[in-house]
Amino acid sequence: MGEMANILHYCSIALVVGANAISVGIGEGLVGYAAIDATSNQPEANNEVSRLAILGMALTETAAIIGVSMALILIMGTMPENQNLYSGPSEIGIALAISLSGLAIGLVSAWPAVGACYSIARQPFSGNKILRFMLITQSMIQTPIIFSFIIAMLIRNQISTIDTVAESLRMIASGLCVGLGSIGPSIGLAKFGKTACMSIGINKKSYNQLFSFTLISAAIIETPIIFALVVGLFLISSPASTILQSIAMIGAALCIGLGTIGPGIASGKSASRACIQIAKNPTIYSYLSKVSMFAQGMIDTAAIYAFIISLSLILFR
Repeated sequence: MGEMANILHYCSIALVVGANAISVGIGEGLVGYAAIDATSNQPEANNEVSRLAILGMALTETAAIIGVSMALILIMGTMPENQNLYSGPSEIGIALAISLSGLAIGLVSAWPAVGACYSIARQPFSGNKILRFMLITQSMIQTPIIFSFIIAMLIRNQISTIDTVAESLRMIASGLCVGLGSIGPSIGLAKFGKTACMSIGINKKSYNQLFSFTLISAAIIETPIIFALVVGLFLISSPASTILQSIAMIGAALCIGLGTIGPGIASGKSASRACIQIAKNPTIYSYLSKVSMFAQGMIDTAAIYAFIISLSLILFR
């Protein structure tokens, strides 16, 4: 059984690096492709496109950096001879938290940079404004994996105290919760970020309206991952004394994790459509923003329902 714990330990290390590296590699490739394509369409914008692409790739690499950091923490923090029967299974929670969020974020965080490259090709004299948009939206997309890293570190700090199967399953549930819960909001934020960057290329005069709308809408799109983080923190701090209780916790993790996917993606698509219309009709910005935010608020009620049921499964199990 000790050998099995060691196998799970090394598999967790490989997963947090490998999964993130796959998605980041693909994401950076998309940015490179868009930069070459944009330069071909507008050779005069070569310097602006190159600068933007380099910064976009650097931010896209955040998921890989966090994966490597977590792997080093696991390698240096837990020696094989110190592994117990339950530490290996508990580390699966760390792998789920980092790899699930990293798989999504490493790929989709490249989307705003892709949109920004094409936007500069259309509006080469608005490079600074487009770059600012890209940096803001890409930074916001990294929020879910930062939350996942926080949960992973909390799991890591508790591993030495885990001495039952039920407690191991609780650690797995907490990692699954935030990892799965990162997927929908990440996709929604990336879709919105790409459209926001491209909207500047449609109409550079709509910059002020789009900037304020982007900050508010991105915060709304991120709301479901905050719910997942809260549930993850409850799972970390709520002991499980029986297998049945730990299964209820896994149910809570699945509930909020799956419950954030639809709202995160739908909220991002709704805000993206509003961005395009604001760029085309900046004079009716107030009407478009109100309708979009109302729609996003209604969409997020689905995540609120999942949040309530998840907490109920944890607190009243």
